[in-house]
Amino acid sequence: MKHPEFPITDNLIYLNHAAVAPWPVRTSQAVKAFAEQNSAFGSHYYLNWLQKEKELRQQLTTLLNAPSVNDIALVKNTSEALSFVAYGLTWNQGDNIVSSQEEFPSNRIPWQSLSNQGVEFREADLLSKPEAEDALFALVDANTRLLTISSIQFASGRRMDLEKIGQFCKDNNILFCIDAIQSLGAVEFDVQAYQADFVMADGHKWMFGPEGLGVFYTNPDSRAALKLTQYGWHMMANIHNYENQPWDIHPHAQRFECGSPNMLGIHAWSASLSLLLEIGMDKIEAAVLENAMYLMDLIDAHKQLSLLTTRQALHPSGIVLFKHNTITNNQLYTHLQKNNVVCALRGGGIRFSPHFYHSKDELDRAIATIDLIDKSIGPR
Repeated sequence: MKHPEFPITDNLIYLNHAAVAPWPVRTSQAVKAFAEQNSAFGSHYYLNWLQKEKELRQQLTTLLNAPSVNDIALVKNTSEALSFVAYGLTWNQGDNIVSSQEEFPSNRIPWQSLSNQGVEFREADLLSKPEAEDALFALVDANTRLLTISSIQFASGRRMDLEKIGQFCKDNNILFCIDAIQSLGAVEFDVQAYQADFVMADGHKWMFGPEGLGVFYTNPDSRAALKLTQYGWHMMANIHNYENQPWDIHPHAQRFECGSPNMLGIHAWSASLSLLLEIGMDKIEAAVLENAMYLMDLIDAHKQLSLLTTRQALHPSGIVLFKHNTITNNQLYTHLQKNNVVCALRGGGIRFSPHFYHSKDELDRAIATIDLIDKSIGPR
């Protein structure tokens, strides 16, 4: 039986939440209502829209367990927030940044671009040590200013021990930056427990939000260390001081929001987060991990499939990576897409990323679809 919030067409199995997620029904309804109100009344109800913006900030504060709503900025995407950090900090010749070789380009390119300032970007091989976190720590030295890592790696599904990393950074006076796009909405998250300085994520993956809107968390001390790289009316302390004589920078995280807010996206994302928070992230995480484990069991039991995701008893994630033993990844991906199993080609295999609402029957059918592949393809 389909979840009432996800009436995805009957012959489609959507296993691509680590890329772009479908919207819940309530989100679609919220966008329609906003559009109809705007068409009929223009900005007459803008004060109500500002209340929705305030509600979204509170929802994100809850989702991240941030100390205060003042620590939350609404940004365009993860890359923008990472760039705020990369170009907001003052670097010295010889400084280095530690990360991993598994990062998505969003958490690599901004740091690599600092090479013209004499800043080195170090990429740890997370498989080089028994514990992936220790591979990061091995690259740290007296010149390490910041450690940046994805909470869950986009291809392998490797979930990092953020509390362990956060404590290490605290003990060694290193700034800690987390790309949380593969965690928020899928598993519980706690910026305070991780002692994070900076956390960022788009809303369009596991949080069921629209593209073009994300969250940027900064703790107050670390926020004060960031120079601003964008300026506009919305980052002033008094945004209604239209004459700008004089003006001050906003004292809180809103300082990173230089221009007009994405009101359509705000209404959509708030509706999506209301579903996650109603159910509870503890229950969401349990269901996501149960579905991922179920898929891994099916893959392990299949004679023609090999599981690439490492089973992590302590830190599992919702990402499942596998390959076919005789069919190429491209051939299998094309077959799955043609047969309405929506997935991704990542990390040397096929990536499935189920959410909480999937039934075991859907997961069974996704794996069964693999057996329908044209036998004429033959071995690679």
